[in-house]
Amino acid sequence: MIPTTPARHPLPAGNQSPPPPDYTSVDCDTARAALSAILDGETPGDQHEGDAVHEHLLTCPGCAAWHARALELREAALASSATEPPDLTERVLSAVREDGRRQEVYAESLLAGRRRILRIAVGVAAVVQLALAVPALLTATGITDFQVVHTSREMASFDIAVAVGFLLAALRPERAKAFVPVAVVLAVCLLFSSSLDVAQGMRALADETGHMVACVQAGLLWLLGRTAVRPPRPVTA
Repeated sequence: MIPTTPARHPLPAGNQSPPPPDYTSVDCDTARAALSAILDGETPGDQHEGDAVHEHLLTCPGCAAWHARALELREAALASSATEPPDLTERVLSAVREDGRRQEVYAESLLAGRRRILRIAVGVAAVVQLALAVPALLTATGITDFQVVHTSREMASFDIAVAVGFLLAALRPERAKAFVPVAVVLAVCLLFSSSLDVAQGMRALADETGHMVACVQAGLLWLLGRTAVRPPRPVTA
């Protein structure tokens, strides 16, 4: 390291000249250390040290090239620190929007799969109901009471109408919500009447289990109506 204060010689007596300063020359390592300190804003220890470093820089091509390169690096560092960072706002917002679109596509695919299953279930229930109601409408084998036959055919007609409504809901899910109130009211009324008949001993519980189909149909129709409504788009920035 370069001493911060050069050694001082005692003043000679008489007319003798003082000895020359200690910093008559410096080596490359000492000069580069001093130049690095100067580039960092520090000052040489004294005037003799600064003069010696300057003289070495003029006579040493290697140190001169090193000093020039150090100046270039310092200027580049100052320029880069003064440059404003790039604005990434648009890139971030674009990534957020893209992520929102992917989430929407994923949610729509899940909803489409659930809707497909419910449409099949509602359609199968309607076909089964038609298969049971059409024979009751056309035939009355073994029934001699014409009033019972008439009532049976009326009920079969009603079941066919309900089954057709369920088939339409399965084919056009967006219309399923319109049939939900009818299906729910029908299921509630059938449950109430069946419970009343069983409680009064007019019907056996096993005879009324068929009305549970109406409850299942109402539930399926309600679920289908919910899936037919497109979910709101996620809010993106």
